[in-house]
Amino acid sequence: EVAAEIAQGDLDSVAVTEALLARIEALEPKLHSYITVMGEQALERASAADALRDQGKALGVLHGVPIAVKDLCHKRGYPTTGGHSFRKGLISDSDATVVVRLEAAGAIILGKLATTEGAMVGYHRDFQVPRNPWGDLDRWPGVSSGGSGVATAAGLCFASLGADTGGSIRFPSAANGIVGLKPTYGRCSRLGIVAFASSLDQAGPIARTVRDCAILLRTMAGHDPKDSTSAEIEVPDFEAALERDIRGLRVGVPKEYRVEGMPDEIGKLWDQGVAWLEDAGAETAEISLPHTGYALPCYYILAPAEASSNLARYDGVRYGLRVAAGSVDEMYEGTRAEGFGAEVKRRVLIGTYVLSAGYYEAYYRKAQQVRTLIRADFDEAFERVDLIATPVAPTAAFGLGEKLGDPLQMYLSD
Repeated sequence: EVAAEIAQGDLDSVAVTEALLARIEALEPKLHSYITVMGEQALERASAADALRDQGKALGVLHGVPIAVKDLCHKRGYPTTGGHSFRKGLISDSDATVVVRLEAAGAIILGKLATTEGAMVGYHRDFQVPRNPWGDLDRWPGVSSGGSGVATAAGLCFASLGADTGGSIRFPSAANGIVGLKPTYGRCSRLGIVAFASSLDQAGPIARTVRDCAILLRTMAGHDPKDSTSAEIEVPDFEAALERDIRGLRVGVPKEYRVEGMPDEIGKLWDQGVAWLEDAGAETAEISLPHTGYALPCYYILAPAEASSNLARYDGVRYGLRVAAGSVDEMYEGTRAEGFGAEVKRRVLIGTYVLSAGYYEAYYRKAQQVRTLIRADFDEAFERVDLIATPVAPTAAFGLGEKLGDPLQMYLSD
């Protein structure tokens, strides 16, 4: 709607951007969703967007619309922290491919949004925790794209860019009452996005409507020859697909996802969603994904292994934090001990252990084999059904103090 009104001249991008910057200034002291606000550049781009429109130039689908991006995505001339104290003060010298594509469609980048340390579970002591805008500001904002979820839900941007490894788009979207999508791996380029687990990370849109997600995904998706994991497949018109009805679609409901201890309210919401699908003409059936019980331990071998490899570069030698010491080994030890928070250290240790010479075959390779079995469950299910309906998470957004101090409870949410 905003894009259309700007294109028609009923709104100016500058006025819209100024209004959002004023809202950020008013609410950010309570919400902590932004790490960096790029106000001056945003207003310059908004002014240029209005000038292009006034000249009758062709406009992109997001022309003049202010959005924001998770602080894992590089933006030239601005810091990209990835939630690490190691990266504070480091200025990006290039843009992430997904950012380039959003700007090419006319989007105005308002700033960089808060993320957990290394996109894992906890926030580093140098960064504030975003506050879920609903209720008493004391609810879980979701995991690493929490800043994106909060800013989008609170109207501090019209949509945002997140990244998801084990739920980091889907959880913040559910916790903040908005819409988020983790696209299929390879659909969006990972170039210029700080890595957590390279075989799982994927950028995706967070917005207040399904249509907005469709517009953003079509804009940011597509093959990137600079990213070897980018899929060379056609990008469909996701927005046009929203006009189709769902009569005749086959919907699977996996029996294994009714996990022990799941609150009744979550089960009822799930059942309500399935009933809505049936009322709209879809056919539903119970299905089985028999290896579901192995998914979490499999993930918590593969993701920490890849994280430990990716985080090896934070050693104090090339950039970022360095703790002075008498020898190189002592400098490594001191720098990494000081620079990483408890959760990152925990995952680095797990990952290094499962990749070590004596345990690689027993853990990492075995987890890769189990991953193949889990995928085969879904391949088999999709022979029978078109889509699978599940809850996003086994609980509603809990109080900030309830689980964040218990890593195992947080792991069980993934």
